[in-house]
Parts: sequence; C-alpha cells; structure tokens
Amino acid sequence: MGDPTVELRSTVNGTGITVEIADNDLLVDLLRDRLGLKGTKRSCEVEVCGACTVLVDGKPVSSCMLLASEIDGAEVLTIEGLRDTDFFRAAEESFIRHAAVQCGFCTPGVLLTLSALAEQENSGGLDLKKELSGNLCRCTGYQALLAASGDLLS
Repeated sequence: MGDPTVELRSTVNGTGITVEIADNDLLVDLLRDRLGLKGTKRSCEVEVCGACTVLVDGKPVSSCMLLASEIDGAEVLTIEGLRDTDFFRAAEESFIRHAAVQCGFCTPGVLLTLSALAEQENSGGLDLKKELSGNLCRCTGYQALLAASGDLLS
C-alpha cells in the first residue's frame, strides 16, 4: 500500500500541469524529479539557505518546506521560467558587471527573490541585506552580490 495520492493542477513557468502526487511530496522534489527543473536547488532542507527559492503567486517561498499539494491552483515560477524575461537579462548583465557570481549555486534563489522585490513599489529603497538574508552565499562575500542587486533594482 503506497502513500495516498492527490491530483495537482497548477501552472509552472506559464504551462499548465496536472500530475498525481503523494500527499507528502515536497515542491522541490516535484520540480526537480518529476518536472526536470533542476535550477531549483536542494540544499539545507530546513528553509535556511534560499537555494530552493521559487515564486508561488509572485511571492518567494522555500520549496524544500512546502508540500506540493499546497500549490494546487497556484502559479509557480522557477529560474527556468525567469530566464526568458527582460529582468533576467538585466540581472545577468548586472551580476557580470559586478562579478557577483562564482559557483552559482545560490544564484537562482537570489534572482527569484530579486524579481519579486522588483515588482514592489520603491524597490530601489529596500534594505537589500535584510531582503536577501534568506539567501546564503558562501562564495562571494556578499559585497558584489549586494552591489549587483542594488544596481539592478535602482
């Protein structure tokens, strides 16, 4: 006897999906293992590092702690869906200009968080240290990351 399953209907990166999931499946596992969206990283698995960040209805969430069933009817955006946007192209230029990328493991979560922040009014006046505190980066020392983020949102 397996885990009980439920039918999930959602939109991921602009495409409608209908899948059978176990009622205890995590969103990160659905995205990576079932949908092949490997840009969403599995890392700390306790909602601390931000590597698994995706947008659900425009808000950043930690997909490692969210049950997949909770996105039923929601719109999900991953880094793969962000790649074809003007925001992504501007972010790419800013991050290159400021040398804000090294290993790149944290970058998808950071960019998705920044894209949600960019939708807010007065996003240029935000405290980026605070706003990005949920996205850990072990490579950059944060200064270049903060400079690129500030430039992007200004």
